[in-house]
Amino acid sequence: MLLNALDHVALWVAGRDAVAGFATAHLGMHVIERTDKFTLLGAEARRGKLTLFEADGPRERGALKHVALRVPDVGAAADELPSGLAVERGPGGIYFEVGEGLRLGLVESADSVPYDLDHVALFSASPRDTADRWVPLGFEAAPAGESGAPRVEAGGAFVEFHGGAPGDPERPLLNHLGVLVDSADDWRANADDLGVEVADVVDAPNTYAVFVWGPERVKLEYVEHKPTFSLV
Repeated sequence: MLLNALDHVALWVAGRDAVAGFATAHLGMHVIERTDKFTLLGAEARRGKLTLFEADGPRERGALKHVALRVPDVGAAADELPSGLAVERGPGGIYFEVGEGLRLGLVESADSVPYDLDHVALFSASPRDTADRWVPLGFEAAPAGESGAPRVEAGGAFVEFHGGAPGDPERPLLNHLGVLVDSADDWRANADDLGVEVADVVDAPNTYAVFVWGPERVKLEYVEHKPTFSLV
């Protein structure tokens, strides 16, 4: 079995409207869905997305180092950012903070959908070992990217692991990583075979999802789109 895509990165934020406003004004995204509990953002509903869950603040970065998005031209995308925003050059592109400890990056990729997910960078106490432990969960081993950090792949996007203590914060910024699959129940069976703890099962109007606890207590969602999936 293979994962189809890195579907979304879900975050807990105290001010989701402010983060959503930044993304829609400066990052080529739109609000795909908004409910009382969350806001779903993306350039396209069937590509990489951000999910913002409403939560009490302040939030702590915990395991999350940054989330990087792909753009065809970093210089042109940088021109769309607000004046006065502190922007730093980093591996493959530029990086900046949008509030609440959420750090985003823009990396150049000419042949991708603009503002699709490129990678999620996580802190790990043992990056190489952690990368290996994600492979049985469906990710593919991948060569290191611009940062040199160990990483794994899901459908052309990456999760990379940087040395650092993820900690165990009471109010983490990262909620979960979501990967798109054909059958969430098949991946639940795989988790059972591996002895991986299942955290939750959610049957929603557009999706069916199984959540498991990955390495270093990062939650992973296996999500399948129902035939009625109609978000845009």
